Amino acid sequence: MAKTQKPHREKKETQQQSTKGSERILGEIVPAVVDELIGRTGFRGEITQIKCTIQAGKDRGRNMRRNVKGPVRIGDILMLRETEIEARRIKSQVTKGTYT
Repeated sequence: MAKTQKPHREKKETQQQSTKGSERILGEIVPAVVDELIGRTGFRGEITQIKCTIQAGKDRGRNMRRNVKGPVRIGDILMLRETEIEARRIKSQVTKGTYT
């Protein structure tokens, strides 16, 4: 005799959006001005850690430490997707860059 299969329960396809960080990332984009180049980080020194000042939004005027990939100079304007998370401090001095 053939075994009878139980009907599969259909998964409800209602997607719930998490409120952890996705709404903030998809929300407003905030400009920030580079104030200081702190140093280089990353395995090969390809990331530059900077201090920047938020120019608009709810955190206007806040100084943040961020990691930036690519060329960056003092006075550049970065468009930040979120302003909640700040980069960790570099523990050692500059080892892979030429900033003094």
